[in-house]
Order: sequence, then structure tokens, then C-alpha cells
Amino acid sequence: MREISITSENEGGRLDKLLFKYLDKAGSGFIYKMLRKKNIVLNDKKAEGREILSKGDVIKLYLSEETVEKFRSAKDTKKLDIPKGFILYEDDHILAVSKPSGMLSQRSEDGDVSANDLILSYLGKSDTFTPGIANRLDRNTAGIILAGKDLKSSRLLSEAIKERNLKKYYYALCKGEIKKPYTVSAYLTKNREDNQVRITDEPLNSSSQPIRTAYKPLASDGKYTLTEVDLITGRSHQIRAHMAYIGYPLVGDIKYGDSKANLFFKEKYGLKSQLLFAGAIEFTDITDELGYLNGKRIEAPFPADFKKILKGEDLWLPGLRED
Repeated sequence: MREISITSENEGGRLDKLLFKYLDKAGSGFIYKMLRKKNIVLNDKKAEGREILSKGDVIKLYLSEETVEKFRSAKDTKKLDIPKGFILYEDDHILAVSKPSGMLSQRSEDGDVSANDLILSYLGKSDTFTPGIANRLDRNTAGIILAGKDLKSSRLLSEAIKERNLKKYYYALCKGEIKKPYTVSAYLTKNREDNQVRITDEPLNSSSQPIRTAYKPLASDGKYTLTEVDLITGRSHQIRAHMAYIGYPLVGDIKYGDSKANLFFKEKYGLKSQLLFAGAIEFTDITDELGYLNGKRIEAPFPADFKKILKGEDLWLPGLRED
């Protein structure tokens, strides 16, 4: 017989989902059969699997050790080196990290080391809970990624992002002179065949999504502008496509940018991707257990290649984050 005691790490989840993770090689048919036959019970009572778990609950598996181990994957104990500056903020419930440009948010192929892999290595995983990222960034966009340290916090953090109960601030180097802050609205339509989006003033079809982007100039030499962007709606490629649509394409952006500007910065600085950095997150309107974060602002230092170009073009401002 095997016992699983529910802690704050996995409270709030469903019984069947926890069992699917604990006996990850077993099919759902086997698990529900064991529940029906009372070979798996919750607090010594028959359970269906839909029950929501609370701290202190006890699950008992009246199965042989051979059967339990047969349906469990081997635990991966490989540890990865955590890069300097990767951890930005940590408390009992959430973790904030700084993903560098060129790193995937989540692994796509064997051999990749993603931000999610580093978070797993840093936090570790238990038999019943595996930490995971709550937001994603494109491979070539550096910046802040959040993760919950337990099941409930992970769910609440994902809900906060979905409901826009936190603000995400990006920094971009745009072609052209932006003279004043502005908020613009449009519609975004994704073309899945070429993984690009199209911005229009009116919806093209039923899949077109409304977008809003606020931007504020920080420094300009008349040709280029260091810009802070408040992502009011979070759509795929929104900043890159929307800024290009209104006449301020991002430097280095191959898909939506200006080819002449891109060539200039490639030849002068070796730039290979867009200068876009998810540099700050501010918690604003959270009303649940993560409400203690309201008013908190998490910031990441500017990437080295970003700073090099800004300083080289005399667009670096005193007070921008050095480290």
C-alpha cells in the first residue's frame, strides 16, 4: 500500500489529475477502474476522481509496490547550471526569471535547454507536481518569465495573466522619431501558414482579434527611438507587427522590420534579431491569494547586446537597469 499526503504544493487540484501525474504511465481506464474498485481511496472513502484536494487529505493506493513502480516513470535527477542573473525574484509562491535572447521558453527538441528546463532544475519536481512557466516569450525576445511554485499558485498566476491583472512592459528600438506617448487600436489576423500576422484597421474575418498597444518614447536621435511599450492586449507578434503598421518598425525584425535599418545594425553591431526586451512586470489588480503582490514591480537588467547598441547610438538613458 502507498500513501500520498496532500500538502500546499498540490492542494486545489483534482484527484484524478494528481493520479495521472503520479502514475504517469498508467492509462485513465486503469486509474478509474482502481477508483471504482476502491483500490484507490481518498481519506479512506471511495472517490470518483473529480474531488478537489485539500491540504491534509490522504490518498491510499492499495496496490502492490511492483504495480505502482510499473506505472511510474524514472525520476530525472539531472541538474543544470543556473546562469548568473537568471533568478530575478522568488517568494514562497512564485518565481520570476530572466530569459536571454536565443533561448526557448519551452523545449521543442531533445537537446534544447529552455527557460522551463532551468526552472525545473532550480525548483525541482515532486511526485505530484511539476513547476511550469506561466507566460512565454519568442526565442529571440529576452525578458521576464513567471512560474508558480505550487499547483494553486501556478493556476492563479496563469489566471492573472489571462485576465490582464498585471502589466507587462517591453522595451524596443524602433526606426523613426516618436515624439509623444500614444495608445493605438487595430485588429490582428494570424496566418498560420507563414507564422506571420496582419494588422488592419477593421477585422478581416471572424478570426481577427482586437488589439491595443500603448507606447512611450524614452530617447530619440531623430532617426531611431528607444520606446517603452505597454502590452495592453497580448497577441502573437503584436508589438512587432503593430509598431511596424503605424510606421515605427523594430530594429532587427526580419519579419516586419525595415531591411535597410536591419542591414545597418547587422553590419555595425552584428545584430541578428529584433531589439525587443520584456523588461518589467507590475502586479496591479489581483484579488485572490496572490494579492500580496499588488503594487510590486519586477524588473530585469537590459541584455548586453541591447545596451551595446543603445550606447553606441547614444540612446542609453541614465537610470536604465544596468544589472
